[in-house]
Amino acid sequence: MKRAATVILIFAASTLLSAQQQPPAGQTPPAQTGQPAQATAAPQQGKRPAQAKTQAEYDAFNAAMNNRSDAAAMEKAADDFAAKYGDSDLRVLMYRQAMRAYQSSNNGDKTYEMAQKALKLDPDDPDALVGAAEVLAERTRDTDLDKDQRWAEAQKDAQHALDTIDTDITIPAGTPQDKVDAYKRYLRSSAYSILGAIASNQEKYPDAENYYRKADALDPSQPDPVVVLRLAIALDKQNKYPDALKEANRAVDLTQESTTVGTLARRERDRLVQLTGGTAPASKPPASGTPNPNPSSH
Repeated sequence: MKRAATVILIFAASTLLSAQQQPPAGQTPPAQTGQPAQATAAPQQGKRPAQAKTQAEYDAFNAAMNNRSDAAAMEKAADDFAAKYGDSDLRVLMYRQAMRAYQSSNNGDKTYEMAQKALKLDPDDPDALVGAAEVLAERTRDTDLDKDQRWAEAQKDAQHALDTIDTDITIPAGTPQDKVDAYKRYLRSSAYSILGAIASNQEKYPDAENYYRKADALDPSQPDPVVVLRLAIALDKQNKYPDALKEANRAVDLTQESTTVGTLARRERDRLVQLTGGTAPASKPPASGTPNPNPSSH
């Protein structure tokens, strides 16, 4: 979700920095003075940051990560690194970074492929689970012959991400707790939104409403307009028009008219205004039907 781009970038950067800063095996870390050992460890949960086993592996990782903004180059660097260091703990970080780079370029097939490579190395990685599930949920159509299998896989991955966020997220040492909490909220919100999208696709609108409400409630200070719009449409599909209009108005307030989600929000708002006995703004003619409940562009 684009609303969480800053959270992702900050946390991803700190993860990469932490991995890069870990001394290779056999190298003594510098002494830390004046800081109690329990200062940052107690409230954080999750896996320890991956470490290089040798200086050569450490240097190769640093060199490979210089490609992290170029998806194709990052993928090649990850493959080359994995071929040379087949037992390295750092491989999953590199494939996860390639996944994010492909996400940024809206390449769903490659995003899914990189997520699968990361999950082959660590099947409990919540970042990769969310990445894979999101591609399947957003890019599976009702006309696809294998839609049920794809939705089932996406549902399984999203649920497993919810189960592993507290135990399997990689938390760099010294990461401020508020950043850890923000990233966990992002992952949970994404997983619930994915489950809501699958339920909507299956026309299970009460379930979709429940999942979207959970996703929306995780960060009231920074609501995701796509989640809010999808909640409005799930309510609309259940003929809960006043509640749907409330959420549609909120989606309108959160978006610009020139964006895809902004256009859909205003179309849904205008439709609901008519259904509830109001009048739509003169400059915005009412839509003939309910918008697609799963807009993928913010």
